[in-house]
Amino acid sequence: MSLIVQKFGGSSVADAESIKRVAKRIVETRKAGNDVVVAVSAMGDTTDELLDLANDVTPIQAPRELDMLLSAGERISMALLAMAIKSMGHDARSFTGSQAGMITDATHGAARIVDVTPVRLREALDDGAVVIVAGFQGFSRESRDITTLGRGGSDTTAVALAAALNADVCEIYTDVDGVFTSDPRMVKRAHKLDRVTSEEMLELAASGAKVLHIRAVEYARRHGVTLHVRSSFNNNEGTIVYDPSRLPEGAAVEESVIAGVAVDLSEAKITVVGVPDKPGVAAKIFKIVANTNANVDVIVQNVSAATTGRTDISFTLPKADGERALTALANAKDSVGFESLQYDDQIGKLSLVGNAMRSASGVSAKLFEALYDAGINIEMISTSEIRISVVTRADSVADAARAVHTAFDLDSDVDAVVHGGTGR
Repeated sequence: MSLIVQKFGGSSVADAESIKRVAKRIVETRKAGNDVVVAVSAMGDTTDELLDLANDVTPIQAPRELDMLLSAGERISMALLAMAIKSMGHDARSFTGSQAGMITDATHGAARIVDVTPVRLREALDDGAVVIVAGFQGFSRESRDITTLGRGGSDTTAVALAAALNADVCEIYTDVDGVFTSDPRMVKRAHKLDRVTSEEMLELAASGAKVLHIRAVEYARRHGVTLHVRSSFNNNEGTIVYDPSRLPEGAAVEESVIAGVAVDLSEAKITVVGVPDKPGVAAKIFKIVANTNANVDVIVQNVSAATTGRTDISFTLPKADGERALTALANAKDSVGFESLQYDDQIGKLSLVGNAMRSASGVSAKLFEALYDAGINIEMISTSEIRISVVTRADSVADAARAVHTAFDLDSDVDAVVHGGTGR
């Protein structure tokens, strides 16, 4: 008998009919002789609606109370799903994050999992029940409060449960058929990948691909959890996210040069103008930014002007962090000695990802040629061993993605199917 962990996102349990469809799939998995543990998100746009409600009450919410509010969404969907499974003649038990043993630190809104003690889940499995767990939430032993894991936290919940329970596979169900070579909502001819390495998936997730949350991919890679990304709307095989180092001997897979093209429209660019070009100034700037807890991504420093001995430093960061970082830098203007700040939130980042880029020549040339042919201007460039990222205008990034996707022969012969929702 196998143990399978399944995760269903908000679009998969958006309404009563969707919940019954998911319940039927879970029951089929159970009938096949498997033990089943399910992590479930809040229904549809429930989390956003709760956030809107909180903002209507007060623009500044107490973090503890906001976590109490937002964790209610998953409790609703877990209970309804358990009811649906019971109505089909199978035992099911729902558990909140704290009941499931999801132990986190005390950070509200973005808690990190520090331990998983699934004692009650094992007892329910031993009794033959399907286990339903509220995703996105946990419990801090330090503060004795409910916590939430942040956006995409249900993915992380599922992977953490799979690791703690030593599951055979963790199935992530979404509204597309798997991991695609690009966002099928933007690039219609994107095609589904049958397999993708965990390293490539990490880069894709970090670069804006929404099908898996980066924390979940990191957790799965660290704990050796195999992920299977599938559609909750059909029974098609999805995409296996695997670690090549854990493949059986002789089972190595030849990797394609390019795994995918990811797009991220969630970042902004800050340019620190007229920075004294001398040792230690860049360290000061980024220490100030780091103290705001902003996550810096791409960094570019211009060549120093010989006449002034000054340079410009540009970097990207999440739009949500932009205001804090700008304020902190402005307050430190005199001590750092720069001339001015510029802020631009109309940028988009395109990233080309592929493990075989390590040994393949000409990838950069083909990328830049494709962007030139499409009339796309490049503002910033960043690279890693298996990724090339460029920053351009937000209103041209979709055209850029389609042009690059075609240039690297990633186009399918047919349009991709998206069943609904946002791909989470």
